[in-house]
Amino acid sequence: MDGLVAVFHESTRPFDLRRYPVPEPGPGEILVRVRMANVCGSDLHFRAGHGPGLPKGIPHVLGHEMMGEVFALGPGATRDSQGHALKAGDRVVYAYFRDCGVCPTCLHRDGACPNRYRNWIGVSVEEYPHFHGAFGQFYVVRPGQWVFRVPEELPDHMVSAVNCALAEVIYGLHKGGLRMGDTVVVQGAGGLGLYATAVAREMGAGKIVVSDLLQHRLETAEAFGADHVLNASYTDPQERESRVKEWTGGHGADLVIELTGDPKVVQEGINMLRPGGRYVLIGNINLGLTTTLDPATLVRYSRNLIGIIVYEGWAIPRALEFLLKMRKRYPLDKVVSHTFPLESINQAFEVASQRQCLRVGLIP
Repeated sequence: MDGLVAVFHESTRPFDLRRYPVPEPGPGEILVRVRMANVCGSDLHFRAGHGPGLPKGIPHVLGHEMMGEVFALGPGATRDSQGHALKAGDRVVYAYFRDCGVCPTCLHRDGACPNRYRNWIGVSVEEYPHFHGAFGQFYVVRPGQWVFRVPEELPDHMVSAVNCALAEVIYGLHKGGLRMGDTVVVQGAGGLGLYATAVAREMGAGKIVVSDLLQHRLETAEAFGADHVLNASYTDPQERESRVKEWTGGHGADLVIELTGDPKVVQEGINMLRPGGRYVLIGNINLGLTTTLDPATLVRYSRNLIGIIVYEGWAIPRALEFLLKMRKRYPLDKVVSHTFPLESINQAFEVASQRQCLRVGLIP
């Protein structure tokens, strides 16, 4: 039996579709049939030639934000990461990365293993088992990857963003030390920004401010729990900083979380903080894109800068629990706003790059 994958070559070329033999899962492996894969903002960065720097000349299977169902279980792969029995047909969500477990970072449990993408970035689609990323009909979950059974009540399109967007902001707000009553500023109202708004509200944030360039996203952010919104298309950084100070009695925000991917917003986010405040950066994944930074605005006000790239395993089951409990309180089913078949991946990326949507889902 063969399966379809969308292959990425370089930013100047469209994806092309190829078929490869569907592998038998090895010891401890789970062969997943992908049910939905989303176009994340980082995928758009990869497509534009940015990101962590994909090796040239290697045909990749991109995509990482996904969910699926168990197609086959390898020897010894009988349970998920919480001990629940797995069988063919069970829907699952899983981490898209795999910690190596033996580097200094893993030994310190810092949640940022530098070897986490060793089975994905830099791996050719021609290399067995071929299905290395989300943009294909199948995906191989390796031993050591966290995997969790999906509750029956949650539809695919609500779960498809769990293993990146939702788990990431849950972990980011946790690492940022969000406390009850904190004022939180969310920079960016895409998929991650909307999740961050709702999660911050449920974690006890007292006041939430969301900024974005697009008015329709800001209107959606209000439905996700934002108290104030700032349209960055019609305001300058100084005005936005002033408004945050005004809404906080002149003190500034306790926590700012950056989810735009734009280096230019970093200094603005720092300036919005109160003395001793925390700035969590998640969106700026592109190496080589720089910005001007005044270090004294951190040092003189004892502000904290925290970079987050992935998460720890506990974030996924908490994300699923969040969806279960909050699916009727917030319009969580609206985050994936457009869907396309995998065969239309180039069209899907075109729509996603126009930023008139929230999340684009691909159905293999």
